Amino acid sequence: MTSFVGRRHELAEAKRLLSVGRLVTLTGSGGVGKTRLAARVAAEMRREFPDGAWLVDLAPVASGESLTQVVAGVLGFQDQTSLQMLGDHLANRRLLLLLDNCEHLTADAAALVGSLLPFAPGLRVLATSRQVLHAEGEHVLEVPPLSVPDRDEVAPGDAATRFEAVSLFAERASAVVPDFVVDAENSVAVMRLCRRLDGIPLAIELAAVRLRALSVRQILDRLDDRFRILVGRNPTAVPRQQTLRALIDWSYDMCTPQERAVWEALSVFSGGCSLEAAVCVCSADDLSPEDVVDIVTALVDKSILLRRDRERRAPRYEMLESLREYGRERLAASGRETVMRRRHAAWCHEVAAEAQRRCFGPDQMEVVTWIRAEQPNITSALEFCLTEGGEAHCALEIATCMWSHRLSWTSLSDGHRWLERGLALDRAPTALRAKALWVDAWLMLLCGDPAAAEPLLEQSRALAEQLDDDEQRAGVTQVSGFAALLAGDFARASALLEKALEYYRAVGYRNRIWVSLFQLTMAAVFGDDPRSAALCRECRKMCEENGATWTLSYALWITGVDRWRRGEPEAGMAIISDALRLKDSPGDHLGVAECVEALAWLKADARQYTHAAELLGAAGGIWRSIGTSLSGLGHLAGPHARCEERLRTALGDEAFTAAYGTGSRLGVEGAIAHALGAEAAGGFEDPGVASALTPREREIAELVAQGLSNKEIANTLVIAQRTAEGHVEHILRKLGFTSRAQIAATWSARKEAGARPEEVGVRPEETGVRPEHRGGRRAGTRARGAAGGRPAGPLTGRRRA
Repeated sequence: MTSFVGRRHELAEAKRLLSVGRLVTLTGSGGVGKTRLAARVAAEMRREFPDGAWLVDLAPVASGESLTQVVAGVLGFQDQTSLQMLGDHLANRRLLLLLDNCEHLTADAAALVGSLLPFAPGLRVLATSRQVLHAEGEHVLEVPPLSVPDRDEVAPGDAATRFEAVSLFAERASAVVPDFVVDAENSVAVMRLCRRLDGIPLAIELAAVRLRALSVRQILDRLDDRFRILVGRNPTAVPRQQTLRALIDWSYDMCTPQERAVWEALSVFSGGCSLEAAVCVCSADDLSPEDVVDIVTALVDKSILLRRDRERRAPRYEMLESLREYGRERLAASGRETVMRRRHAAWCHEVAAEAQRRCFGPDQMEVVTWIRAEQPNITSALEFCLTEGGEAHCALEIATCMWSHRLSWTSLSDGHRWLERGLALDRAPTALRAKALWVDAWLMLLCGDPAAAEPLLEQSRALAEQLDDDEQRAGVTQVSGFAALLAGDFARASALLEKALEYYRAVGYRNRIWVSLFQLTMAAVFGDDPRSAALCRECRKMCEENGATWTLSYALWITGVDRWRRGEPEAGMAIISDALRLKDSPGDHLGVAECVEALAWLKADARQYTHAAELLGAAGGIWRSIGTSLSGLGHLAGPHARCEERLRTALGDEAFTAAYGTGSRLGVEGAIAHALGAEAAGGFEDPGVASALTPREREIAELVAQGLSNKEIANTLVIAQRTAEGHVEHILRKLGFTSRAQIAATWSARKEAGARPEEVGVRPEETGVRPEHRGGRRAGTRARGAAGGRPAGPLTGRRRA
């Protein structure tokens, strides 16, 4: 009765699987559209089944009822029918049997299908279930939610309807309010609504019905009580599809008591969790770690948990927000919520402590990635400890451990706010408080606010003396030395940092040794200390010996600045460019800004005035985006001011302002590309000049050109959304672009000009790989694309025993 929206990839893949296998199960959470998709597949394949496609709805079938009789009844048998009779009837027929809603009868359905398929070689079975059947020869296709915008993605007006969820909402809304359209006025609210509903079709349709009385914004504002507002009024719908709560009740009722307990416990996680985290928090007297592992597997099978990051050795597990809220409600009703949230907070403390222990070494980038992935959990734990939990001490322990990786915070000011709240609640004169004070001062200095840092340092110093704590004295001394460096007092900075370094070397704190050594090196370089070259070498050597790639980028940056100040600008530029390339993955915007800023100074010296002004603007844009200012970074402020004065003299105020403004709009990725020599603002006439794209990047560029979002690309290629995002960022950087539109336009233009797909964005002579070594990979790419029009992912078509 309503239009079918989206699902291009899932349709193609389901039809492909039915052509190579005889049993295909569509799995997914409740309300995700499995039945609608299965019916569409059956309709589009009707010519391949001359004896028809037969829908058997198992939802009303009670457990223990004979499925043989149910299927026989749908096929027209009036009397009692044996399995042998049913098999004989199907033996010479070519038909599709659609078994819908198998989740409460998986064992019976698997047994029936396993018995019928040997009788009837022309039979194909398409099943829908929230749980895998585990039948012999079963091919499983996970049906994801409809595509939704990324969290920060904005699409003007009706352009938002390129997302499947938004398109569905628009169509269903227009049936309720005939003149409804997604436009500039409501597009942001519609996108947020669809994202908060996880792209679940049933939830979106129930929300659209509410437009009879409410605006999109009013619906969005009431989503915190989604189980009350998402109630339908369709008397023809089955009861479990008339409300979102009833839909999830159906899934909950299918779970065992232990599965329900773990579902509820996992609801305390925010942003998903690893298997190890689930075991740590959910294990209890009545649930061993082995039990939790088995139950997590069962919840994945039942589509309660979604497995993410399939390409990684340690995948994460997430719940759709509606399932998570339902679990939280059940957890609160059980009286276990406070206990579970305390266990979650204790686990977050261990995560932060482990990150602090491992923050300087060969796996520091892995630690950065890990701690950033757990940021939503850490934020949730901090909020609990500072409000409901009444455990400010635990909050301070978590927040102070995070100092070693400022990338752990979504922003420097976020870290300050958590510490400020914790310090206000926990005033006990402890070493923890002393540390929290100097960590907070350090964050304030990075934010460019030395006035706020000074009283924090004084309080920490006094408390360290009161406690006679050498470790906290060293922390205060090191941060005080950093403050002197930022103030441009390089002699005092050197004296303080040398003192802190002496203590840390004595006790063997590797990360604190590195931080103090690096800051001492900056003081030497900017203070024209003759020891600067030797300190730069020591900085770099320490990173290389420990395999610390991220900190090596800082050692390279200060080494490049030192070479420039010593009259070796070409060497300095090459070294700083290498440092900038190492900023590729950690999201280190502060480090990127420092590199781009320094390259602007060198470009000005090389009389590349316009490029230098653009880089100065790019660095300024990044400084602002992370909430800091050069006015508080005295060691950089002097060279910056001299560079700006020189550029204004050379270009004139108007031209300088224009170039600076161009650079300030580049963003982080555009700034990196422009600093490394790419024409970020306008793109290349021939993208092959920039750099070679890998085969996977060419696949993704093709999907970007088709207008797919990062989430749609991830679903199409069966990869994690974060992986897709990373690939798109790499493509932008390699081609020197700043927007997806530039990728799409260039890719389409190259294809229209007759370039083969493998040649778009790459030339053989640029890859360093001989043509005979590329042929197999190209052939493999064509073979993957030939099936169903989309590359098959690692799990599609896999037999499940």
